[in-house]
Amino acid sequence: MSKYKVFVMRHGEGAWTKENRFCSWVDQRLSEDGVKEALACGHLLREAGYHLDVVFTSLLSRSIHTAWLLLEAMGQEWVPVVKSWRLNERHYGALIGLNRAEMALNHGEEQVKQWRRSYDLTPPPIDKSHPYFLEIYNDRRYSTCDVSKEDLPKSESLKDVLERLQPYWDGTIVPEIKQGKSVLISGHGNSCRALLKHLQGISDADIVNVTLPTGTPILIELDENFRPTKPMQLLGDQEAIQAAIRKVEDQGKVKQTA
Repeated sequence: MSKYKVFVMRHGEGAWTKENRFCSWVDQRLSEDGVKEALACGHLLREAGYHLDVVFTSLLSRSIHTAWLLLEAMGQEWVPVVKSWRLNERHYGALIGLNRAEMALNHGEEQVKQWRRSYDLTPPPIDKSHPYFLEIYNDRRYSTCDVSKEDLPKSESLKDVLERLQPYWDGTIVPEIKQGKSVLISGHGNSCRALLKHLQGISDADIVNVTLPTGTPILIELDENFRPTKPMQLLGDQEAIQAAIRKVEDQGKVKQTA
């Protein structure tokens, strides 16, 4: 029997998604479609009769704005929004800013899939010569973290994401859920995949094939020991969700020309 429910969702579409670039820790805003997705998600939850008590986000604007828009659409703007770098997107290191389709053309679709989806493969680290290095590490938001800027990652595998996320889940989010609060996590593709791997017991091999669409709430039901009582549920129109998943998967493929 389910004792706890938690919502996990990837933020609405980001501006760089349209350009098919590895965004990672670069602070991009939502695209116009991303704004619509976040509002639609809020309307969906409101119409289903759900209420939220606290929302957790990363430190990146696309995650935060998704939470704000969702709460506005639900008529629950007063709900606290708690932010942490531990919910940030996976750090793609030297790949940040590169076009996924061009990478697939140069390195092969399978290699790009492994960079994007594998559990323990770490891309080359970012260094000071990278065009986005200073934009990331000189950002004042990272002076608020529970680790020093020097100890923040320069590249991550999905395994690394789970290792920095799990203490936050266990120490900050779980206590809120145990108090009976309704929790939503507005994360990123990989921070959500890492958490779902942990909660749903997804294997290292199977996580490669887990793709999350943007702006789609996922309902997780857990027992008193925080074990899943049923498969995760992607809420909304199922045909539209499958189309959105295919769209995300196609980002890592060679672009077809007429």
